[in-house]
Amino acid sequence: MSLPRLIFIRVCVAFLELLTRFADLLVLLCRPWLLSPYLGLWLREGLASPYRVRRSFELARLLNTTGQHFNELMYGETPVFTGVWLFRKAGLGKGGRLVDLGAGRGRTLLAARWLGAGARGVELLPGHVLLASGPVAKAGAELVVGDAMHADLQDATHVFTNWTALTPETRVRLVERFRTCRPGTRVLTVTRPVEAEGFTVLSRHRLLFTWGMEHVWIHEYRPPAPT
Repeated sequence: MSLPRLIFIRVCVAFLELLTRFADLLVLLCRPWLLSPYLGLWLREGLASPYRVRRSFELARLLNTTGQHFNELMYGETPVFTGVWLFRKAGLGKGGRLVDLGAGRGRTLLAARWLGAGARGVELLPGHVLLASGPVAKAGAELVVGDAMHADLQDATHVFTNWTALTPETRVRLVERFRTCRPGTRVLTVTRPVEAEGFTVLSRHRLLFTWGMEHVWIHEYRPPAPT
């Protein structure tokens, strides 16, 4: 990659970081009790960047257990303001419960709490959970270590997953996990829709993430009637 192109990419990334952080803070001014957890997550990101994952024996063992590849761990975040808009559009509110599969450091969970909903994030990498679970808990949400393929979704009214970097094989396995949801559960996916029987697309939107604009699909899960 040429030096001018590399500089351009870094400038764009820095601009998006500033833009999304500023927009998040504006939204959180309406829920000041979430400012402390949010700033706590931001501080921990400065101390240990979530965008750098080092290869190690333990990581290789973990990926072997889950059947995933290193490239599937590519990190990106959903800004709080994007999550608030999207989750509200999907009907999430008081009495609802969001489960984020592959939650990273839990920024989406703050968006669910902004709307008054319960929130739980499932994250494969223990390092993310170790750093972020404290601030997330202060927001009244939960971030736990776990494999999304085995996550309990029975209490979810809404399931969110950013499967941008996942392989087709991993997405197929994740769809099977979606099928353990209760009928009527809203399933939200980033970059690609769920292309499987029982998942009806309600709407599609183009929203801002930390890496740029991306499509998001809102589905409703209704298992096919037995024949």
